[in-house]
Amino acid sequence: MWSELDSAESLLSLRGLTVAYETDEGLVRAVNGLDLTVRRGETLGLVGETGAGKTTAALAVMGLLPARRAVVGGEIIFEGEDLLKLPEKRLRSIRGEQISMVFQDPMTSLNPSLTVGAQISEALEVHRAGLSARQAAARTDELLALVGVQPSRKNEYPHQFSGGMRQRAVIAMALACEPKLLIADEPTTALDVTIQAQVLETIEEIQTRLKMAMILITHDLGVVARCCDSVAVMYFGETAEGGTAQDVYEGLTRHPYTDGLFGSIPDLEGEAKRLSPIRGLAPDPTALPEGCAFVPRCPLAREICRRRRPPAAALSSTHMVRCHLPELGPDLKPDLKPGEEPSGRPGGGWTERPSRRLDGRP
Repeated sequence: MWSELDSAESLLSLRGLTVAYETDEGLVRAVNGLDLTVRRGETLGLVGETGAGKTTAALAVMGLLPARRAVVGGEIIFEGEDLLKLPEKRLRSIRGEQISMVFQDPMTSLNPSLTVGAQISEALEVHRAGLSARQAAARTDELLALVGVQPSRKNEYPHQFSGGMRQRAVIAMALACEPKLLIADEPTTALDVTIQAQVLETIEEIQTRLKMAMILITHDLGVVARCCDSVAVMYFGETAEGGTAQDVYEGLTRHPYTDGLFGSIPDLEGEAKRLSPIRGLAPDPTALPEGCAFVPRCPLAREICRRRRPPAAALSSTHMVRCHLPELGPDLKPDLKPGEEPSGRPGGGWTERPSRRLDGRP
């Protein structure tokens, strides 16, 4: 959810988060004023195209951005503390114990020269100094069994595990200290459909058991519909739309970018011969646009969109879009040239979008 809906149940709040990388070609702006809130025990789906800034935002929360290259601004409030202002020693005590992350590629997340069991035990050694070697070994066995891996395989190396098994091992590492927040960065991307379902079921079961919150970063809108309580759609480093899963999937009003993402999904019950992908490419991150970053790709763009950065407009108490369209009126139609197709799903003025059920079907 986005920060305007903050409450006493807030676990993590990003407020105006900015991240830029200093390069030889100039400043690359990866995150540009990101606002969102994660409540205790909820699952937030963070979606958007490659390059939207999802992983960079997650790494900023973890404090894992390159110190010499990354310029970070705004606030990252976790349990009432701004993580950006904490000394490294305090941040290390939070990272891995209270906030953990499952990284995109399990093969590169694991050390090929250490056994899987040794890597899981390492987190316990760092954050549970009072544990004996026998207790750490028993806890490692427990964690492997929790994620569906035979404890007898703890002395094997990552290359001896399949892709799904490696991902389960990485999840076990992240859960070693029973964190309050788990960040899962595309945990099923490299897995086949059957293994994807198994990994998601494992994560859901563990989340329910530990009552932890989760940020699920993914390109798969079907996964978000299945697993998430709320959704934040990122574009060019900021929240284009945020709300409950029901708001985003079933609502009649959506951001044009969100609508374009849905238009890129095959509809098994429809008769369309072609998908309706979002036209064009994301803007250059070294040149921050004056107005809305989505203007070159938006079929509903107007002059005000080119001149002024859009505000966060509340569509309801739980739903927002960062767009000028709500203030321009409900009957706005695409501004197209003769014969030009709108991006996103057909039929669309601002309030005439077909809704989608939470099972991903229209």
